[in-house]
Amino acid sequence: MAEKKFPKDFVWGSATASYQIEGSPLADGTGPSIWHRFSHTPGTTHEGETGDVACDHYNRYKEDIKLMKSLGLKGYRFSISWSRIFPNGKGKINEKGVDFYNRVIDELLKENITPFVT
Repeated sequence: MAEKKFPKDFVWGSATASYQIEGSPLADGTGPSIWHRFSHTPGTTHEGETGDVACDHYNRYKEDIKLMKSLGLKGYRFSISWSRIFPNGKGKINEKGVDFYNRVIDELLKENITPFVT
């Protein structure tokens, strides 16, 4: 049997979803997302669990990115919490939310990890 190899340009990475990793769902002017509202509605989640803390990526992104680097990851696909950017669903932009994602991207680039934003 022939050995199969990944293409040289294959990017090994990881992926997350904002509500499942970030925590701090209302920090720095963020508006409530549909997931925040859902998880805070009694009876909708197992034992009332919410994403209020999650993995605390909002506060620990530098540590998380160091872990990615130590694993040899070359890419990181992450989603943006639009309620962090547009707290009211539209209109005025929450600059602190934009700043958070810029800091994440800057840290990824510093560690030679390609950001893939969805």
